[in-house]
Amino acid sequence: MTRVVITGTGVVSSLGNDTKTFWTNVSAGKNGIKPITSFDASETGITVASEASDFDPTLTMSRKEYQRMDRFSQFAIAASDEALKNSGLVVVEETTDDIGVLVSSGIGGLHAIQTGILKMAKKGPKRVPPLFVPLTIGNMAAGNIAQKFGIRGISLDIVSACASATNAIGEAYLKIKHGDLTACLAGGCEATINEIGIAGFAALTALSTQTDPERASIPFDARRDGFVMGEGAGVIVLESLENAQKRGATVLAEVVGYGSTADAYHMTAPRPDGSGAGKAFLKTLEDAGIKPEEVDYINAHGTSTPTNDSGETTAIKYAFGEHAKHIPISSTKSMIGHLLGAAGGVEAITCIEALRHQFVPPTRGLKEADPQCDLDYVPNVGRAADLTYVLSDSLGFGGHNAVLCFKRWEE
Repeated sequence: MTRVVITGTGVVSSLGNDTKTFWTNVSAGKNGIKPITSFDASETGITVASEASDFDPTLTMSRKEYQRMDRFSQFAIAASDEALKNSGLVVVEETTDDIGVLVSSGIGGLHAIQTGILKMAKKGPKRVPPLFVPLTIGNMAAGNIAQKFGIRGISLDIVSACASATNAIGEAYLKIKHGDLTACLAGGCEATINEIGIAGFAALTALSTQTDPERASIPFDARRDGFVMGEGAGVIVLESLENAQKRGATVLAEVVGYGSTADAYHMTAPRPDGSGAGKAFLKTLEDAGIKPEEVDYINAHGTSTPTNDSGETTAIKYAFGEHAKHIPISSTKSMIGHLLGAAGGVEAITCIEALRHQFVPPTRGLKEADPQCDLDYVPNVGRAADLTYVLSDSLGFGGHNAVLCFKRWEE
């Protein structure tokens, strides 16, 4: 089978709109969560979020381009632009049909949805914006990327809630591994910090009601009370090793395993015995051809909700047995909140950078141990480590589980 490598990464987040800045802040345990500024959230009961407030679409798009996109698509274009530039991959007529775009969004154009519905309610259906549909549908991130960069291979938006980006990267890996593509942009994007996004998740009692940004997103802590909404994008360039070597690309890491399962249990809660996500871990290890004892780090889903963090701990124990106690585990969401369908893309980049720098980033804000969360969550301060294999897992509403295995690059 074809070996699949990563040659470029791109990030939009509250802790930086490029990979270097993002990693510098994440590895140092910085907090990107602040009081909400993009709208008046006073009536929602939620006061903090992780906004990409420094994002500037004019750096990668013309005014005409970004005005015809919802914010989630703008994020996707910016992250893809950085990933392609870092990779050095040039899309030309001779190769474009063999390059794909698998960039997902869990929800799509929520800003345009809200604006369009409010305008209709106030002024009638004839005043719905003409571009309402292409602004809102989730596949337009992938579609806009393909159009912007002239990529004519397969273009997909895989929607599996909070597992969307991880599934997108995994399926891109399979497409290249089996020879269907030579390269692919893959990951996710999300922009849901607005009235309906915050109010909707608040109504589900999924969001933290903390007013202190320092104590709002605290995965695995006994005082956790919900997740913090984040926004942004994470996109990577995957290639066949042969294609990367042929053009002299710098390889950042290798993708060696992917597993995905369904809980088939509950709308929002995981299987109590951990078997749903646990089997996704096991499938990933089998695909990678490694034993549980060879895993050096897990970048956890770690949402800071009571049910997820204890359930994820159970799933890790299900898959790794006694070795679970010896694996460093941390949650990037402790610093940037939960990017929903984009989470797995940004967290994949965290794993890639962890391998490159041989460093495990921390779980920020973890102060009070929870008896149900009794593994090594790397509290507050990151640590140097000898990393060869690292995992990233994403667990979505609806029981969607997806896991990726990345390997330190070796010839």
